[in-house]
Amino acid sequence: MGRLANPGPLGLAGFGMTTILLNVCNAGFVPLNSSVLAMGLAFGGFAQMCAGLLEYPKGNTFGLTAFTSYGAFWISLVLLIFLPKFGLVAPATPAAMAAYLGVWGIFTVFMFVGTLKANRVLQFIFGSLTVLFGLLVAGEATGNAAITHFAGFEGLICGASALYLAMAEVLEEQFGHPILPIGAQHQPVASNNPVHSVRVAAE
Repeated sequence: MGRLANPGPLGLAGFGMTTILLNVCNAGFVPLNSSVLAMGLAFGGFAQMCAGLLEYPKGNTFGLTAFTSYGAFWISLVLLIFLPKFGLVAPATPAAMAAYLGVWGIFTVFMFVGTLKANRVLQFIFGSLTVLFGLLVAGEATGNAAITHFAGFEGLICGASALYLAMAEVLEEQFGHPILPIGAQHQPVASNNPVHSVRVAAE
């Protein structure tokens, strides 16, 4: 069998590009629209979950957990918006949304700790995502639109950093050497891929 392809860029791009689109809305540039919801289902949700499942045969627990979990997050977020429109459930209250975002924030804190053995860009992605969830919780809990707008700008940075890391992986594999710096920590990692941005522990 030949060398397995690296699913990391797919998952990172799905997360990053969808995060950018949603936070363009949060920042107040455009209202929430069907392009964000479609992206959330297809790329942020389905494609990212596929990337996570492709990490399984490589034995990458962190990549599997991160991509499948955040893929499920995007799908659940779209369902939160759509289900009330069909009269199936009542819309989530601000308190319920704060709790929903809060549990994802707690999950992300622990995932961030897991990145401390990874490259600096991955650390920044999860660190900024932790801050993003905290801001969104504060915005929902207080009803302060200014906090949500600020979270949108912070989310744009988070999403852009994930897209940057995805492209860094693709370019390194294509050219055979680093093109975009990612602040890699030098540690022995046994894997099939040349970059391993979402593999956080030495094996």
